[in-house]
Amino acid sequence: MSGLVVVSAVATAGTAVAAADETPQSRGGATATIGGLKTSGLAVIHDNGEDRQVPAGLFEMSVDNGGTLQTYCVDMDHPTQMSAKYQETPWSGTSLSGNPDAGKIRWILQNSYPQVNDLSALAERAGASGLTEEDAAVGTQVAIWRYSDGADVDAVNPKAEKLADYLHKSARNVAEPEASLTLGPPAVSGRAGELLGPVTVHTNADSVRVTPPADATSGVKVVDKDGRAVTSATHGSQLFFDVPEGAADGSAALTVQGSTTVPVGRAFVSESRSQTQILAGSSESTVSATATANWAEKGAIPALSAEKNCAKGAVDITAANAGDEPFTFELMGAQHTIEAGVSQTVTIPLQEDQAYDFTIRGPNGYEKRFKGVLDCQTQSSGAGGETTQTLSEPSPATVGGTSTGGTDLAETGGSSATPVMIEIAIALLVIGGTALLLVHKKKPQG
Repeated sequence: MSGLVVVSAVATAGTAVAAADETPQSRGGATATIGGLKTSGLAVIHDNGEDRQVPAGLFEMSVDNGGTLQTYCVDMDHPTQMSAKYQETPWSGTSLSGNPDAGKIRWILQNSYPQVNDLSALAERAGASGLTEEDAAVGTQVAIWRYSDGADVDAVNPKAEKLADYLHKSARNVAEPEASLTLGPPAVSGRAGELLGPVTVHTNADSVRVTPPADATSGVKVVDKDGRAVTSATHGSQLFFDVPEGAADGSAALTVQGSTTVPVGRAFVSESRSQTQILAGSSESTVSATATANWAEKGAIPALSAEKNCAKGAVDITAANAGDEPFTFELMGAQHTIEAGVSQTVTIPLQEDQAYDFTIRGPNGYEKRFKGVLDCQTQSSGAGGETTQTLSEPSPATVGGTSTGGTDLAETGGSSATPVMIEIAIALLVIGGTALLLVHKKKPQG
């Protein structure tokens, strides 16, 4: 049995900005930090008449607040950033979006190592007698790459190659797994004195625990549709923000947290553009999700949320207006108006690998910030730059983004020359910047 805890942070109009900035864009689930390859061997990528050897195998991630995940790569041409943060993400927000073979990758995960840890039985099915854990990890990764990246790739070890061929030929499409935990919608709005919601719990936990907001003096409570304080919930339970009548205009955030096993086949992405991963195994792990509420006495009362839409190469901003006046905001040089009582999705097209940082402001100090990187393809676009798209810019910026730091592992896929090329580029940038500074400081000779 898994338990969930609801925690609420409440802000008045004067501190609504802080509450908004603390709310993550993620729709919920597990958040983890990647370590490195736990079990691996070698594979050969055949590309344009050239062969390139790369390590291939099973990664391990440490889940925030407890738990361990095992993953394979589904994005071989991007390097892995050491200690990069990853977030559980639906396929629609990853390079798996639109891939007709994504379901076959999940079948491979369900029918190979580590889900099948009886190596003798796995070896018998694949005709690979004497299969080791390393062979199993390499063979599984190779089979996945053939579907995730359309790669011409083989395992170096003959036993691992036999397993890869077996998995590749046997795979069948399986549906995408449900998230470990989400709240939907992630943002609601309304007037004080009303129940704001519902926010529906979606989880694979059998049952959950719900505790009242930590700040009892605010008067804001988490209740069910009948106004009763929530003490327990299950998948499909509906939560509401009970805001006292007469409360000052403001915002609140609730976070639902618990412990469960993350479903095999869930995708994990990093905002540092570290290569996309797919879940092969999970211990009991901590998962969480956040929803926000915004209320006011009159005027426009917006509720904003965002989600990556890789099918369109964009970010979808969903804006709902529970007020009695239109809500108007500007985004990327275009003005959008959401009429009272209407919910509308605004699609913002971006370039691949482009970092974005959108802040949308509303009445009474309401502010919502959405920040991330559009990483939807299995191959980097190759363009340079570190430009971030902001509201002041009229059109999508050139490809770019920011890194969380750390070292490129480049352990599965990406060229081993990548870190060196980055270092050279940085060095040239520093030299050029210094030269420019000296030119500007040099005075004319009299």
